[in-house]
Amino acid sequence: MAGLGIIVLAIFISVTAYFLSPDPTPYANHMVLEISGQRPGFKVTMLAMQKERPPARAGFFRRLLYGQESALTYVPIRSWQFAGNDIVVQRYVDEETSMPERYSLTKVWYGQQQPLGQPLATLQRQITKQRIVTNTYWLGTDRFGRDILSRLLVGTRVSLGVGCIAVLISLSLGVLLGAMAGYFRGWVDDAVMWLINVIWSVPTLLLVFAITLALGKGFWQVFIAVGLTMWVGVARIIRGQVLSLRELQFVEAARALGFGHLRIIVKHILPNIMGPVMVVAASNFASAIVVEAGLSFLGVGVQPPQPSWGLMIKENYNFIITHNPLLALAPGVAIMLMVLAFNLLGNGLRDAMDVRG
Repeated sequence: MAGLGIIVLAIFISVTAYFLSPDPTPYANHMVLEISGQRPGFKVTMLAMQKERPPARAGFFRRLLYGQESALTYVPIRSWQFAGNDIVVQRYVDEETSMPERYSLTKVWYGQQQPLGQPLATLQRQITKQRIVTNTYWLGTDRFGRDILSRLLVGTRVSLGVGCIAVLISLSLGVLLGAMAGYFRGWVDDAVMWLINVIWSVPTLLLVFAITLALGKGFWQVFIAVGLTMWVGVARIIRGQVLSLRELQFVEAARALGFGHLRIIVKHILPNIMGPVMVVAASNFASAIVVEAGLSFLGVGVQPPQPSWGLMIKENYNFIITHNPLLALAPGVAIMLMVLAFNLLGNGLRDAMDVRG
């Protein structure tokens, strides 16, 4: 139940990631290079300036799927003060350095130089209230100044997505070939087992590399590549289960009634082996998450700027031996929790569906 709770929480986060993350821009890719590589809990004051050409406002479903481009440009500052129609700031450059800059109030508020359409004092109050903000980076920032927490939340979609698609592909192929091999036996069984042995003789990661390079690097290619390498375990389990069930009396009774092979397999055999199928599906889900993270870490999986937990480790692993190891450890802990959750769920399903227990 603990594993199921973590999985349900992860699904909720993946669906609402752009509403939960502090950085709701597409792929949580808002860069502020001045604050790169900061520790967890880092706070900085920002001057939010209106862009000259703000992006169109996304609808609810588009924002849910892809996020919303920011209409503001954020400038990290140490201090600020008004000087007539301008605002003078000490711009944050790094931990020790700052740089004075002057911005027009109309530039900050409207995004372009315009005559003041309201009293100066009113504009100053609005800028103080709405355009001088303090941002807290709870898990720090990466080497590009992006919020680690936001990328971690959005990256949940990749891990759950690759697990879901990979499990669907592996179950479809594994159940089909395993059921055919176990039910028909003979040359069909020999051919399927030969194919299984050939696929199994190739290291999984090497086979994924070959499929990924053939299909190209990218988001959907990783899903297909991982799924096409995980069906062999499913097929062997299904084959063994079908071999034991096909000799039982209810299958013989179905044959005696003249039912076709397809009906016997789909309606009489497969429903009786769903327990092992669900257990192996949970195990494959965990394996898919690890394989995807490994591929992204090696650079042949999800491509930047799309966030992936493995890609985040690759981008920040240098910080492990320097001053800020949590930047790489945070996505590593997220991978560990997801894999543990699916393994716990698989063990729970195995115990719950063990009719002999």
